[in-house]
Amino acid sequence: MSLDAKRYLGHFDSGGSFLILSMSFLFFSGEICAFKIYGQDAPFEAVVLNRTSGEGVLRASGPVDCEIQKEYTFIIQAYDCGAGPSGADWKKSHKAVVHIQVDDVNEFCPVFREPLYKASVTEGKIYDSILQVEAWDQDCSPQYSQICNYEIVTAGTPFAIDRNGNIRNTERLSYDKQQSYMIMVTAFDCGQKRAKEDVAVHIDVKPVCKPGWQGWNKRVDYEPGTGSRQLFPKMHLETCGGPLSGVKAMVELQTNHIGKGCDRETYSEKSLQKLCGAASGSTDLLPAPSPSTNWTASLLTDSGRDSDLIYRFDGRQAANVPDHVVPQNLTDQFTIATWMKHGPSPGLRAEKETLLCNSDKTEMNRHHYSLYVHNCRLVFLLRRDFTQVDTFRPAEFHWKLEQICDKEWHYYVINVEFPAVTLFVDGVTYEPYLVTDDWPIHSSKIDTQLTVGACWQGQERQNSSNCTHVQTGAPYFHGSLSGLTIRPGRIETQKVISCLQACKEGLDINSLESLAKDIKFHFNPAQSVLVVDGEDVDSINTAMTKVSYINSRQFPTAGLRRLHITTTVQCFGEDTCLSIPDIKAVVMVLPPSEPRITISGSNRLVRPAGDLRAPLGVAPFKELHITSTVMKGDGFGGCVMEVMHNLDYCDVLVIGDELNPERESLEIHHSALLGKHLDATNSTSGISIYGVDSMAHYEQALRQVRYRNWRPATLSERKFRLTCSELNGRYTSNEFNLEVGVMFHPAPFSTLSLLLSSSSAPPAATVVIVVCIAALVVIVVIGVYRIHATHQEGSREDEDGGKEPEEDWDNSALTITVNPMENIKGAQALDEEVKEEGQEQEEEEEEEEEQVGGMTSTESDNSDEDEEEEEEDEREKVKERMQKGKLEWDSSSVTY
Repeated sequence: MSLDAKRYLGHFDSGGSFLILSMSFLFFSGEICAFKIYGQDAPFEAVVLNRTSGEGVLRASGPVDCEIQKEYTFIIQAYDCGAGPSGADWKKSHKAVVHIQVDDVNEFCPVFREPLYKASVTEGKIYDSILQVEAWDQDCSPQYSQICNYEIVTAGTPFAIDRNGNIRNTERLSYDKQQSYMIMVTAFDCGQKRAKEDVAVHIDVKPVCKPGWQGWNKRVDYEPGTGSRQLFPKMHLETCGGPLSGVKAMVELQTNHIGKGCDRETYSEKSLQKLCGAASGSTDLLPAPSPSTNWTASLLTDSGRDSDLIYRFDGRQAANVPDHVVPQNLTDQFTIATWMKHGPSPGLRAEKETLLCNSDKTEMNRHHYSLYVHNCRLVFLLRRDFTQVDTFRPAEFHWKLEQICDKEWHYYVINVEFPAVTLFVDGVTYEPYLVTDDWPIHSSKIDTQLTVGACWQGQERQNSSNCTHVQTGAPYFHGSLSGLTIRPGRIETQKVISCLQACKEGLDINSLESLAKDIKFHFNPAQSVLVVDGEDVDSINTAMTKVSYINSRQFPTAGLRRLHITTTVQCFGEDTCLSIPDIKAVVMVLPPSEPRITISGSNRLVRPAGDLRAPLGVAPFKELHITSTVMKGDGFGGCVMEVMHNLDYCDVLVIGDELNPERESLEIHHSALLGKHLDATNSTSGISIYGVDSMAHYEQALRQVRYRNWRPATLSERKFRLTCSELNGRYTSNEFNLEVGVMFHPAPFSTLSLLLSSSSAPPAATVVIVVCIAALVVIVVIGVYRIHATHQEGSREDEDGGKEPEEDWDNSALTITVNPMENIKGAQALDEEVKEEGQEQEEEEEEEEEQVGGMTSTESDNSDEDEEEEEEDEREKVKERMQKGKLEWDSSSVTY
């Protein structure tokens, strides 16, 4: 027998167990009883349907799953029923190959491979594909296992997706409009079965990559007294991925609008010079207007901030310095210094602009020395007298500098060591580029005039009646000046010049040791410009985060300081490859806590007349105390804290009539200022102590101010007012008022009038009278001594000039009346009291003698020495008379 085919093909539905293949056999005898399958684990069985016809069926013996196995191949044979009942003689057919394919059923939903998709795009671009999402299906057939479509579920988004899962934007995105998008996407297989769960897609919109600095703040607040403050702690440079070979960044602190170019100490010029150790003897040619310095009263002032004294010249003003102020002894060595702000002169051909000029006052226009600006060149003219030199000598020194016309503040110092002249600008030395010679000028008796802001021209003009002199001032200066001084006989040192113009604020770098080795940095002298250079971007970023601002003033000038950063980037093989935008930021210096300076002490001082007449007088401010406090925090939760700071002057003003030099003085000994940065001047209006020094030193000096009045009888009261200042009047103390009064001892005659109140005595009281007389003699001795001393004092005052006469006492008519009933013990006690009072007077006079050794030379003049000798002789005479216990009296005038 044989099968009707050698190979059978069939299809079986996935998961089914039914007939998928029918077979028929040809046989020649007997019947077909069975089919046998050969194959490993083939989940099928063959069943005979008709033995006679040999028809059978192939069916699954269990579930068939396409996702597990898509097809099967095995061998089948047919067996006949054989001859014997046991089938031992069965005959087999030849073998046939059966191939079964399992049909798929769409039973699974698509599944996305990622739970979340993320992407980023740059604004302003249209992308063909931002990202691709992907889903898959577990079905085994291509029809059901393939993903045929994707769809964006979220409505109203500027995105689209194709059948391959590629998402693109349909319009240009804007970072300013929306920084990110979240959309939902689903998938469909080819049987249109949808994904069970949609997937989320997060798309970030980035701004267009622009090379530049990022992570910096436009404003940085600076709290006074906090030291160094980082300006850009999180700043970094974005280069958009380009390879770089070097980066150079320049940080500039712009403080031109603060004071004279930056935050400097605003003490007076004299105080600053003393603070910096400058040589004494300089003359301030532009002082603050006052009754004694009134030549600057007509000038325009631009005080700016914090008591800076700035004079502005607009081409129409000038100041003639009085003759008594002008230094007359300029030698081969002297110094001229000034702050100047000046811009380009208007017009094509600029005129000379004179800062300082010493010229003939009348008849001629000779310029002895002058300092002027011409076409942005600084020129110093110095004409020597013919009596000093008689040869062709250097006369004009020219400097051409950018600083002269940059409209910024600069500090100019001209050191003259004739014939050499050196210019310092902001502490940097500049030699003249041109020196011209001239003949010396002939000496004459014509007076000279020193003028600031112009040059005095004495022109002679003849009119119809007589010869008159017309003085004009030209050419005028356009700009601003401050602190114009001239110091004859000495030149200023580099150290002092640097101190006088030093800025108290600037840029700084924290933690230099943490910088990379390839980093190079450089400061300008004022520390207002910092250049950082490096090869690596990360190193530059680290260095820039260390850049800081610092202000060392205890009370800095509040307000904005501008920051400007410029950056240059180099690429390999190119000079520049990226354009980095400049940065403009500000440092806001917050207002400092204003100190409250308080002067306290006794407001009234009453001293005996002898103390006021003493060589040293009295110390009115001996109990003086100076303190300063600031408020920390707000008005509710704040607290008052005591602080220590400097003062720059204290003025003691006389209230009421000025001091009369013929009988009183207010002064301080030079020794009281030794070891301190202090100096003092006094006049009939009071005394001024000035210099930058601590409050403690000012307190010590003020306690040693002495007031003396050698005619205290004419003094009813003397009032003084004390005020102190910090930073040239920016902070001032309270007004401390003090009154000095005189305490006179009672006259001895008032005591006598009490004792001698009776004109007669009974005879029985003779003994009592004798004792009383003895006591009264002692009293009279003391009284006469005082009268005599007062008379001698009046005589000496008449010799000194303008003394008031003391009251004359005629003791020739003295009548002593004794009450005989007076207690003897009372008289004896009074005797002892008088003796003690005399001893106290001697001790006071001895103390005055000891204090004479500490007087100044002006106090210990010849008249004072003569007076001291006379007083000493008088005291010796009184002692001898007191020891003898008797004086000469006219007994005829005494009535018992």
